[in-house]
Amino acid sequence: MKVLFVYPQFPVTFWGFKYALRFISRKSTSPPLGLLTIAAMLPEEWEKRFVDLNTSRLKDKHIRWADYIFISGMALQRRSAREVIDRCKIFNKKIVAGGPLFTTEPDIFDDVDHLFIGEAEDTMPQFINDLKNNKLKHIYRAESYPDITKTPVPLWKLVNKKKYSLMNIQYSRGCPFNCEFCNVTILNGHRPRTKTREQIIRELEALYNWGWRDAVFFVDDNFIGNKKKLKQDILPAVHQWMKEHRYPFTFSTQLSIDLADDEELIDLMIKSGFQTVFVGIESPNEESLQECAKKQNIARDLIASIKKIQGFGIEVQAGFILGFDSDPESIFVRLTDFIQNTGIVTAMVGLLNAPKGSKLYARLQAEKRLIKETSGDNTDFSLNFIPRMDYKTLIQGYKNVLSNIYSPRHYYNRVKKFLTEFEPPRLRPIYFRPVHLKAFLKSIWYLGIIGREKLYYWRLFFWSLVKKINTFPYVVSFAIYGYHFRRMFVEHTKNLVK
Repeated sequence: MKVLFVYPQFPVTFWGFKYALRFISRKSTSPPLGLLTIAAMLPEEWEKRFVDLNTSRLKDKHIRWADYIFISGMALQRRSAREVIDRCKIFNKKIVAGGPLFTTEPDIFDDVDHLFIGEAEDTMPQFINDLKNNKLKHIYRAESYPDITKTPVPLWKLVNKKKYSLMNIQYSRGCPFNCEFCNVTILNGHRPRTKTREQIIRELEALYNWGWRDAVFFVDDNFIGNKKKLKQDILPAVHQWMKEHRYPFTFSTQLSIDLADDEELIDLMIKSGFQTVFVGIESPNEESLQECAKKQNIARDLIASIKKIQGFGIEVQAGFILGFDSDPESIFVRLTDFIQNTGIVTAMVGLLNAPKGSKLYARLQAEKRLIKETSGDNTDFSLNFIPRMDYKTLIQGYKNVLSNIYSPRHYYNRVKKFLTEFEPPRLRPIYFRPVHLKAFLKSIWYLGIIGREKLYYWRLFFWSLVKKINTFPYVVSFAIYGYHFRRMFVEHTKNLVK
């Protein structure tokens, strides 16, 4: 049996880092963990090939070679997924599809031969058995959330590691919170399910033996959903493994703001190699947080919580949302000030959208305010519902926030504020790789010589060398990120005008 795994293309997005990746000659941030995990579930004797449309072209010879085409993706990849499916059908190839896009929107992909709804740990064995007995079904639906202690190590050997900037690993699925705008609890459950310590170590070993020596992102819905297990079991084991292997990776993840309440957990994460966390802040407006049931952020000094985490030595990246029913017109200035005052360098500000499966989708549908499906990108100026605030006021306010926080003056001031208050941990060796030199030299040319931010670039450059040399690697990275954010904003604005 010959199986071709195809990952659809992403449009330009905040987290795609398209313009930043050019500085290190990479094509994409990371390969699809889900598809590579599915590949490991299939019989070892099957022939398997992989094409990521974010790094390579899908050629006719790839399609002709395969007996089955496996495809996965998210809402953002809807258009590309449809193009891939239509193209494969020309060659009369059997298509197997699953993942968030196909789980939440199976009706628009009903022409796919075999659809997987939900997670595949329990249904993939059924598919393989049905294939052997020539009794394949159209729909394979997970009846419950599977036990992920059975999940295999992803089949990394299918990937060309030189095309990516980081690799992914998953420890848990599900989130203990249930924010109105989020569909995670529908997709992965309210009660976090976790892998074992042995599984996580096997996955780290697999990446290490494969030759990876760079960033690793834990893709969990909320990494600290089960704090007790993390502190007593997982992180001590990861810390020991990292120490024995001389810290070959740097870790990042996404989690909730209540990390600030547990200093022991923060300390363990730092010792284990975590450098960055993404936190959903959403809004500085308390009424908006109550509206979207962001309980973990309510009645809390958000600025103090962010600064506490960063004070320990972990950079906080954050997500913000505009367009809540409870947002006053003053929210645009308040949010801009909040971002600047916290020194959050990587601040993703998006417009509220209602994905299928979320409580927000159900509420807006009942209120007859839904107008279309979400694009999957809440930074592309699109809304899939009628907002309470005047539409033109909302869009103009959103543009003002982005043009402000991404402008060279405000952005570089924010970087300096963060680095002034931040002290990088000194628990692990610093590795210098050729790709870092390449990025540095390109930043001098594109940002320091021909870039419109050159004045701010050199001011920060020399400030770091003179005042705080240990932050210099951050200076280069943040300067490159800022370039990406500004380019992305300009591109989305042009599309809005069209």
